[in-house]
Amino acid sequence: MAKPATRSYSRYAREAAELLGLTIRNARIERGLTVAEVAERADISRGLVQRIEKGEPGSSIGAAFELAAIVGVRLFEAEPAMLTRHLAMTRDKLTLLPKAVRTGAKGVKDDF
Repeated sequence: MAKPATRSYSRYAREAAELLGLTIRNARIERGLTVAEVAERADISRGLVQRIEKGEPGSSIGAAFELAAIVGVRLFEAEPAMLTRHLAMTRDKLTLLPKAVRTGAKGVKDDF
């Protein structure tokens, strides 16, 4: 199946991507870094940095997280140790859940 030319995102997703992008841009400017400098450090193109900073939701989440780390934007926890602890707890919780979610079985027709 062909990929759609444009994908629609919820308002929440668009606003969250924009907030992250603007936060990254603000931190980059405060640190006096150019787009080219952070692009080189993250090993991505300047265009991708600009798309992330504009909040384009189709941008790579890994690249956005790397930019956030480079410019010092904390995404989840204030301390790296807390992030590691939270990650371990989430992994432990996921081991207790089913590996996959399946749709319920169709109802049995028992009207003889």
